[in-house]
Amino acid sequence: MKKLLFIAALAIFFISCNKNQPEGYHIKGTIDLAEASEVFIEIPGENGLTKIDTAVVANGNFEFKGKTEEIGIAYLQAQGVNGRVPFVLENQTMNAVIYKDSVSASKVTDSYNNNEFVNFNKSFREVRTKVHRKTQEFEGRNKEAIMAARESNDVEAINKLSKEHRAINDEIIVYMQDYVSNNPKSYVSLLLLSEMVSNPEMDFQKLKSGFEALNKDLKSTKLGKEIEEKLKSVSSTAIGQKAPDFSAPNPQGKMVSLKESMGKVTLIDFWASWCGPCRRENPNVVALYNEFHEKGLNIIGVSLDKEDAHNKWVEAIATDNLTWTQISNLKFWQDPIAQLYNVKSIPATFLLDESGKIVAKNLRGEELRAKVAELLR
Repeated sequence: MKKLLFIAALAIFFISCNKNQPEGYHIKGTIDLAEASEVFIEIPGENGLTKIDTAVVANGNFEFKGKTEEIGIAYLQAQGVNGRVPFVLENQTMNAVIYKDSVSASKVTDSYNNNEFVNFNKSFREVRTKVHRKTQEFEGRNKEAIMAARESNDVEAINKLSKEHRAINDEIIVYMQDYVSNNPKSYVSLLLLSEMVSNPEMDFQKLKSGFEALNKDLKSTKLGKEIEEKLKSVSSTAIGQKAPDFSAPNPQGKMVSLKESMGKVTLIDFWASWCGPCRRENPNVVALYNEFHEKGLNIIGVSLDKEDAHNKWVEAIATDNLTWTQISNLKFWQDPIAQLYNVKSIPATFLLDESGKIVAKNLRGEELRAKVAELLR
């Protein structure tokens, strides 16, 4: 009997607790624009922003009550105010303030995710400002060295300066990764992972670990499922994975595959005749090929040229003296090989060892040379 009474009491406790949990969102807000008569909540969709709720402004105050099926980014749009206020729409009680002359200072607070959103944006702006200042200082300090290296085509100097420049900008990536690691319950972490998973140069294992550590409720959202699918797609071309095979026509129309183009070390080089950075990098790739081909380096170039650019592609191969295997579907960014390898920008490279495993991505100049030399030892 005592046990039954205890269970009944426990059930009543949970029922009473659930009653205290908000069943929907409740936003109380103020706006400093007397002419404003309405404020709207808008959410992003396939065809832009969609209005889902409207509140009437009375004496500078407005109030929303509703229910969202899923947590997500939304925007407050006030009549007569230029710009929107981003916030996390969730079934919680929140407070909002809208300033007509300073939308960037407007905010939604007093729920966990919105407090995190506001605090992250504030600290992220500080990090971004710091990185921008350091970048300007670096460029000012090395202006003459950069110009001299470019004029003399000093590849080693250019790569050294580029590496230092990248290291400064990587501070932003590190900050984002650290936030995800330290805040597995925050919707901001999901937003950051969504941004980072689209960057082919991100460390896949860190992205995967960050996602797996997230709160299960976040992973079960629409955005969470999209990230999970994206990670599955990226995983097939992550460092340590066997490179997926592919085939496409060479300039003469013959189908050529990666498998038949492999060497002791293989470089998959995504480029295009229209890509300036690719064409500037080609002399370095030619030098690499000439130095290491007899020792076992093979290269297969995958061009993202357009359907009507076959002649430009062939001309670029001859002009740049690209004597290794070249293939292209001539489908621009819709190229199935580029999609298979999650290539979103070019030049892009994948370095494979003798077994066909991906050992490095997007190395340039001296870094690439050193890695190839190491693999061919």
